[in-house]
Amino acid sequence: MLNLKDKLGLVHLRNYQKSLQNLTSQKVIKTTLNQELDCYRLKHLRFVVYSFLKCFEILLCLKDCYRFQLEHLIREGYNVVAVVTQPDKPSGRGQKLSESAVKQIAIQYNLPVLQPEKLKTAEFEQQIRELKPDMQIVMAYRMIPESIYSIAPYGTFNLHTSLLPQYRGAAPINRAIMNGETQSGITTFLLNDKVDCGKIIHSQPIEITERMTAGELHDEMMRLSPMLIEKTISTLLSENPKLEEQTIAESEELKTAPKLFKPDMLIDWTWSGKRIIDHIRGLSPYPAAFAEFEDRQTDKKHQIKVFTAEFHPKTIEKDTIGQMNLRDKNLIEVNCSDGVVQITDIQLSGKKRMSAEDFLRGFKIRHSLYACK
Repeated sequence: MLNLKDKLGLVHLRNYQKSLQNLTSQKVIKTTLNQELDCYRLKHLRFVVYSFLKCFEILLCLKDCYRFQLEHLIREGYNVVAVVTQPDKPSGRGQKLSESAVKQIAIQYNLPVLQPEKLKTAEFEQQIRELKPDMQIVMAYRMIPESIYSIAPYGTFNLHTSLLPQYRGAAPINRAIMNGETQSGITTFLLNDKVDCGKIIHSQPIEITERMTAGELHDEMMRLSPMLIEKTISTLLSENPKLEEQTIAESEELKTAPKLFKPDMLIDWTWSGKRIIDHIRGLSPYPAAFAEFEDRQTDKKHQIKVFTAEFHPKTIEKDTIGQMNLRDKNLIEVNCSDGVVQITDIQLSGKKRMSAEDFLRGFKIRHSLYACK
C-alpha cells in the first residue's frame, strides 16, 4: 500500500478524505487515511510552545502543569521545533540563576530554547519566522504581539484555567475558589490583541467540590489539559473549524481574576465563616492565606499562614470577633462573625508547615490572642 503521507501533502490528504465522506462502505479506507493524516500532522507540522511564568503562577505550581503539557506533546510525537520562555533569573538566598520548568524539559529533549527579553523586536520576529511554525501553543504568557501570533498559518492558541469569559486574568484558579464558585474549567482560545478575549475553540468544565483547594483544582486541570490541547490542535487543523465568540448574558455578572498581592491574602475575621473557608481554600497551598495576631499583654505580634480550616456556626459576641482561643489544648479556634473557624494546618512565620496540634506543642499560647486591626 502506498504511504500516503509521503505521496501526498496535507492538503491532498484532506481532499482525499473529503471524497470518501459519503462512502459508508469504505470504513477501513477511512480509518487508514485518518491514521496517515494523524501521522503526517505529528511528524511534519511544526509547533512552537510559549511559556512565561509569573510570580504567583510559580508559587501555585502551575510550572508543573506547563512542564507536564509540554512533555506530553513531545512524548506523543508532536514536532515541537522550539520553546519560548522567560530569561533565567536569580532566585533564592544565593541569587543563583534559575531556569524555568519548561526550559528544563526542552533541554532534556534537545529542543531549541528562545529566551527574549522583549517579544516586540524585529530580531525575535525573525527568529520565529525562520522556525516556520504551522501552529503556536501558549501555555502561560505576557501579551504576545500580533506580529508574532499571526505568523503560524493554523493559528496561535492559549490554554486558560477558567471557563471564559469568566475569570480573565492572572489568578483564575485562586479567585474562583475564593469567590465560592462550584464550577471552573479550562478553555482554549485563539490569541488576539486583548487579554483572554479571543475566540473559544474548546472548553472543559470542572466541578469545584466543597473542600477542594486551589492546589487540587490545579491538579485536576493538569490531568485534563493534554486531552483538550490535542482536541484543539485537531480542530484547528480541520477544514472549517467552528469557533465561538466570547459572550455573556445580560443577567450574568462578569468576574475577573486579577493578579494576587499580599493584602488579597489577609483573612478578615469579620467575614462569614463560609467566606473565610473559601478564602483559605482558594489560596492553599500557595501562596496561602495569612492572619496577624497580637498578644495584648506583651504587645508581641505573630503572623501565621493558614492552609486548612473548618467552620462551626455558633452565636458570637461582636467584641470577641478575631479572638484566638485554644480548645482541648490541641485545637486553635478563631471567632468570626457567625461562628468559629477551627484551624487545622498552620505555619508560623519563619517555621515549617504543621498541624495545629504539632504547632501547639512548641508554641505555647498562655492566653487569648487577638487579630490585628
